[in-house]
Parts: sequence; structure tokens; C-alpha cells
Amino acid sequence: MSRVVITPQKLSGCVTPPPSKSDTHRAIICAALARGKSLIAPFEPSDDMEATIGAVRALGARVSRVENALCVDGSDTFCNITSEIDCLESGSTLRFLIPIAAVGGKPVTFTGHGRLPQRPIGPYLDCLPPAGVNCETEGGLPLKISGALRPGEFVLPGDVSSQFITGLLLALPLLSGDSVITLSSPLQSAGYIDLTIDAMRRFGVEIVSREQSYFVKGNQKYTPCTYKTEGDWSQAAFWLAAGALGSQISCAGLSIRSRQGDSAVSEILHRFGAQVNCGETVSALGKKLCGCEIDASQIPDLVPPIAAVATLCEGRTVIKGAARLRIKESDRLRSVTLGLNALGAHVSETDDGLVIDGVPELDGGTADSFNDHRIVMALSIAATHCKGKVTITGCESINKSYPEFFGHYNALGGCANVIDDR
Repeated sequence: MSRVVITPQKLSGCVTPPPSKSDTHRAIICAALARGKSLIAPFEPSDDMEATIGAVRALGARVSRVENALCVDGSDTFCNITSEIDCLESGSTLRFLIPIAAVGGKPVTFTGHGRLPQRPIGPYLDCLPPAGVNCETEGGLPLKISGALRPGEFVLPGDVSSQFITGLLLALPLLSGDSVITLSSPLQSAGYIDLTIDAMRRFGVEIVSREQSYFVKGNQKYTPCTYKTEGDWSQAAFWLAAGALGSQISCAGLSIRSRQGDSAVSEILHRFGAQVNCGETVSALGKKLCGCEIDASQIPDLVPPIAAVATLCEGRTVIKGAARLRIKESDRLRSVTLGLNALGAHVSETDDGLVIDGVPELDGGTADSFNDHRIVMALSIAATHCKGKVTITGCESINKSYPEFFGHYNALGGCANVIDDR
């Protein structure tokens, strides 16, 4: 277990967030399904990236580092499948790979760590058995699958996680017949499906989107390519939040035409009253910030940095449509509430969101991250507006998505001292 002690001060400078975790997950998997070598760049390692690399290697793909790039050779994918895939704590890895592994038709057991074994997989337990895949589980992980996936119609809820839809979209083009994915409820986090379809298209696979459904033609082939990953708007959101709170930060490497749903952070900060500038770099300049109402159903990962900003806005902010945050790496509605309140904020939970009454300044103190990387980052940004020092416990969870976060934090003039208590 480790903790970070932050001496509050404003940040200043230009930072390049890591490549999009969401984009890179998809690129690695598409490359592993292509017969030949693909190059993915830029690439930066993290625990979640290692989970997906380990998973495609378990399916037979060969993966190697080449400076700041990743070389993925899918020539032998499905030729030598191992009996266990350890997804570490990555929900994306687990949900993307279950139907893909089922294409191979060999028995595979999925395992995981942290809260992953308790995170929902129910939609697959409903739709995969009728398509030829036997699922053995007591409700979570370990999950053993056996039998080969068959084409057909797959009915999925759209409001649990878009990751289930992505997993099927990635797998179904490899089958011998055509398939249809039909949504039984409105789609949430739609931007992530757009990101999936765009990544697949770059590897030569086409998906036809229809109202509440997707048509997937069978017998398609993934084609190797050189894939340029985007900068991560989900991680940049924390730096832009700091800018809205008075730091002077610009973010490089972001595409303003990105399909990443979390690029919506620009519009949300603008609604708070920040001046957002998008050009070669992206920045947010805080002026007079006022609370507002936010529907987070399409952008749940933005709630932690949004909440950090809202604690220091005039008036009340109401965040709704975020019930899915209760089944992430932590119960993020609970974690955000307890973490920010420990620093002097006025946050309360609702069933599907947060109510935040702004304060002029936070006090500081000790807050628990609940072993959640996004909570660590949100509290670190809130610390720039505290009167006293801030201690955040469990900060090693940052390695899940952004191992260089505190290095970048200090390079921007911050004072974050990471202490290993092991």
C-alpha cells in the first residue's frame, strides 16, 4: 500500500496525456485478430494494457515492444489457446475477450483481481449459451467457457455497459454467417461503440449501425495495419479540470475530432463557466464558475474530475444518470463523496448521482482512494485548491491507467510525494 502527500499549489505548463486506453485496448485486439504484423504507436504501458496484452497472448498472438510502439502479430491467434486468461482488474479486457475467446471453441477460464470478479457479466450469460457457448460460473469470476460461438441474433441491454456490445462487435465478423446485435434498452456510453467501429474499420472490418441494432457481416478478415493511437481525453480531463480551477495547463496530443466520449469534458467545463480553447493544444481557463445540472449517462468516467470542479463552483451542481459508477473499480459515487468530503467539500449521494454544494476553498486532510485510479487523480486535482496538505491513501492504483501521473503532476510544478508503506 502506498500514499501520496500533496502540498497544495497551482500547476502550470504543457502536458501530454498517455495514449487513449480505450483506443489502445481496441487496437491491440484488432491487431491480434489480423493475420500478420501490425504496429501500434504511440504506446505506453499500464496495468490495464498488460491485461489485454496478456489476454491476446493467451489466444496465441505474439506481442513485443519496439521503442514507444507495440508490434502485434496475429498469424497464430486461435492456434494455441491457453486454458486461463487473467484479466487482472481490467473490465474492458474481460468483456471484450469473452466472445472473442469463444470464437476459438476451446475451453477457457477467465480470472481477475480486485473488484473485477464481482463486476457484472450477466448479459453474456444470457446471450452466449443460445449461440453455442457454455458458461460455468457462480455469478462472476472465475468464468469457464466452452463451445464455439455461432452467428445469429444477440439481444443485449444498452444501459449496463457498452463493453458487452464491443466484445460481440469484435468477435462476430470472424464467424461464418451474418449476425445482428439488438439492444433491448437505450444505449449509454455510445461514444465507446463509435470508437470500436472506427478502430475495426481501420483494420478492414465494417459494421452497419441501425436504430437500436448493429448488422455484422460474417466471413470478414482483419487486415494488419500501422495504427496511430489518440491521446486520452479521459486522462486529459483531470488536467483540464485543474485548469478550470485556476492552474495554467495545456494538453497536447488530443484530437478535437475524436470519437472518445470523454472529449465532452470541454463542453461540460464550458457549462461551468470555464473558457476552453481547442487548437494544437487544449486548455481550460477558470473564470467565475457556477454549478449546473449534468447528465452523466454517456460519460460516466468524467464524474470524478467533474465533481472535483463542482466542489469549488458557486451554487449547486447536480450530477445524474451515473448509477453504473457503483460497479466500477470502486463504488465511485460513494468514493467521490467520501474522498472529497474528507477534504472539506459538501457532496451527497443520490441513487444515480451526486449533489454538490460549492465551497470557496477546501481544507485538506486525509482521503481514501478506495484503490481506484480515477479517485486518486480527482483528489489530486482537488488538492490544488486546499488550504492544508492532502494525503491520499492507496495511490498505487494509478498504475492501472496512468503510471506517470505524479511524474507529470510534479513536472507541472506540483508537490506530490509518493510514500511506499509496504
